[in-house]
Amino acid sequence: MMRAWMLPILFVLCGSVVSAGMLLRGSAGEAGVVLLMFVLLAGVNSPLIFPRSISAQEAQRRSAVDGRPVVFWRAGCTYCLRLRLRLGRDARRLHWVDIWRDPDGAAVVRAANQGDETVPTVLVAGRPHVNPDAAWVRGQLTSSP
Repeated sequence: MMRAWMLPILFVLCGSVVSAGMLLRGSAGEAGVVLLMFVLLAGVNSPLIFPRSISAQEAQRRSAVDGRPVVFWRAGCTYCLRLRLRLGRDARRLHWVDIWRDPDGAAVVRAANQGDETVPTVLVAGRPHVNPDAAWVRGQLTSSP
């Protein structure tokens, strides 16, 4: 759990140090802008931007019922973030599994990627797809019931 928050915490700490230095030099306005930028970077790289994760077993069970894809992801992954942002509101219709919080999810990803934890890995009808295009994933949503 803590591993997912390391990068956001690092962004906030670095932003605080840089802003404090700027503030001591008398640049209060610039310090506020820099701190805001670092806080925004922390927010974008945090698990908060992703839909709530569920376990791999639960995601696969739900996917079998409703036909929606399962996305295996981890915090701090730029490719996962890119997929999430490009999916927009459609991301809420997918089943998301954080492999850092769910060892079973990590095992599914390793099995699909010859032992590597390459994410995002999207499971559609039992077939894994590594780092797929967001338009393709969106198309899989329209074909599901």
